[in-house]
Amino acid sequence: MQKSLIVSDRIIDIFEAAGIQKPELSILSDGFLEEVRGMPQKNLAFEALKKLLSDQIKITTKRNLVRGKSFMNMLEETIKRYTNRSIEAAQVIEELIELAKKVRDEKNRGKELNLTEDEIAFYDALGVNDSAVTILGDETLRKIALELTDMLRKSVTIDWTIKESVRAQIRLKVKKILRKYGYPPDKQDSATQTVLEQAELVARNWVAA
Repeated sequence: MQKSLIVSDRIIDIFEAAGIQKPELSILSDGFLEEVRGMPQKNLAFEALKKLLSDQIKITTKRNLVRGKSFMNMLEETIKRYTNRSIEAAQVIEELIELAKKVRDEKNRGKELNLTEDEIAFYDALGVNDSAVTILGDETLRKIALELTDMLRKSVTIDWTIKESVRAQIRLKVKKILRKYGYPPDKQDSATQTVLEQAELVARNWVAA
């Protein structure tokens, strides 16, 4: 019975087996995470957290490419270490719970910088964890993100991703903004590419609005 629940794609079965109500993916409250931590069946707790996190990270990636990839890398690395028996079940549960809190609290980061969901995504696309970039400071990076978002909103069209001439113009505009604020020259190509990839994620919503 237990084995069939573990391999099932219906994550609710895992919670029913443990007597825990399945939460909304976007909540992952401290109370729920404490319930998972206290589950005696650690293998079920692991499967539940893995599935919930994977689903939520996929949602995050659709809005914020950089953070989504970062979270997915963290999840995959933790799973790999557990699968290889580098860490015990209790430790993997703790690490997944900490990751769940980071994913859950992601929506608050934009509020701290007074940035919208789209703006914080472009802020992250600037490579803000790179030491050469952080020298610019949060306020400058914030200004770049605001200007990029505004420019891209005004520039993208329905077919911009398939019209190389339009894409080239937008690429030049991105680089112009980066140069304006003293963004490291050797990082500009990479940042521009990431910004364009992020724009592809959100531009469809802009055009439809």
